Amino acid sequence: MISIQQMQYIVTVAEERQFQRASERCFVTQPTLSMQIKKAEQTLGNQIFDRSRSPLELTEYGKELLVIVRDVLSEYSRVKLLGEQRSGAYREQVKVGIIPTIAGYMLPGMFDEWMKDLKDVELIIEEMKTEEILIALEEKTIDMGILAGPVHQPKWRTTVLFHEEIYAYAPMIKAKTISPQKLEEYHPWLLSKGNCLRTQMIHFCELEEKSKLGWNYEGGNIELLVKMVDLHDGYTLIPSNYKGLLNLKNVVRIQSDELKEYPAREIIAVSSNRNPKWSSLEKLIRLVQLKYFKSGKEDLKLLSWK
Repeated sequence: MISIQQMQYIVTVAEERQFQRASERCFVTQPTLSMQIKKAEQTLGNQIFDRSRSPLELTEYGKELLVIVRDVLSEYSRVKLLGEQRSGAYREQVKVGIIPTIAGYMLPGMFDEWMKDLKDVELIIEEMKTEEILIALEEKTIDMGILAGPVHQPKWRTTVLFHEEIYAYAPMIKAKTISPQKLEEYHPWLLSKGNCLRTQMIHFCELEEKSKLGWNYEGGNIELLVKMVDLHDGYTLIPSNYKGLLNLKNVVRIQSDELKEYPAREIIAVSSNRNPKWSSLEKLIRLVQLKYFKSGKEDLKLLSWK
């Protein structure tokens, strides 16, 4: 059987797709890394990487092997974890990816509580787009993702954190509600492509991608989009928790004419079904639910992020 070290080498080469960069990450020379991969292939009786391609690509066998190797390394980390826990020298490292339109209010809102209630956890948080989070979960480079759902994947554990209505920030509109059709009369300042909130609202409001001004700005920063509205009119879209964070008063509820529903997104936490750090992840999840979960509001229409 191949060694744990060789398994770690296989995963790193698969991620880097180049021996030189992989060797630097593994703190070994390139010939040493290449030799260990070759030995692993000889032991297994199959080629793992197609070296005729640049960058390197996994063979069909290698793709199937990589899934198993990642699971083995995950279980191995549990063995290591048990020993550290027994010796009293353990501080669990938890990596969480959060999409920007949630991180913008959740980090300021939750940081102190996470630090107070997760004292034995080294919490590492990174802003990532939805697709990046799903890839990182697949590659086991993060322990949990916080994003807008739904996500349907049997091998992942999905927990609903809260539902969040989406408003229009539009100081020139004096009504309390506005229909998606009426919004077409105003210029939208939208998040850049790749942000799921943009996709959700383009679908719900049936927006056109073209600017009515003849020019446009798109960005990943909601605060900047709010300033563009203040300076140039139009509107931008604000998740309800951002509304409170920015202390915005000129927000309008968006209501569909047909069903009398208000657009909202479902915020979820996604992790592996067999994550050895579930105890810490569950504490983090419960703290978020306690702060943001609200009952009622059955008139919300939950939007898909795709």
